[in-house]
Amino acid sequence: MAKPTRSRVGEFEKSLRELEMIVEKMEAGDQPLETSLKDFERGMELTHQCRESLRKAELRVQELLEKAGDAEDASFEDEDP
Repeated sequence: MAKPTRSRVGEFEKSLRELEMIVEKMEAGDQPLETSLKDFERGMELTHQCRESLRKAELRVQELLEKAGDAEDASFEDEDP
């Protein structure tokens, strides 16, 4: 059962690394507009994927806390890093 979680974590990390690379390329400003637009579109897709992964992880943490009897609100939204 640990394998699917590991796979999802790996996918999240892969998406995040790709997103970081896209941001670095776009910040450099050395690419044509069309390439920047494609990168922006891909970045939006990756952002959606990462948010969805984090949402699922938050739900899983909440389930585990409820199972353990610690059903305190464990929301991760709007928290400062």
